[in-house]
Amino acid sequence: MTEQPGRPDHPGRHHHYTEADIAQGVSDLETKSATAARIFDLRRIIGGLFVLYGVIVTITGITDSQAAIDKAQGVNINLWTGIGMLILGIFFLVWLKLRPMPPAPPEEEVPEERR
Repeated sequence: MTEQPGRPDHPGRHHHYTEADIAQGVSDLETKSATAARIFDLRRIIGGLFVLYGVIVTITGITDSQAAIDKAQGVNINLWTGIGMLILGIFFLVWLKLRPMPPAPPEEEVPEERR
């Protein structure tokens, strides 16, 4: 490499990025970010966990003994809490289904010289 006037030579460091290179890099990062956002959408995680725990707590509430219900002043708290968790979890999953993340833009063909 030859040293350019006013710019020291830095091995392993590229100084000649074109606008197309930068635009392609930004586009690649946006695609990766959109894919990661779809995979780790919090609505899916929260909804799934609430449904799972809601099923467990609801089953516990259905099988509670009268002594456990009497301990909660006559309210089957596990049953009502489980039903509430199920409703909230289903809400998150329906929300995810009705308003999904926008699909990632189609990947463009990368010319051989840019790979």
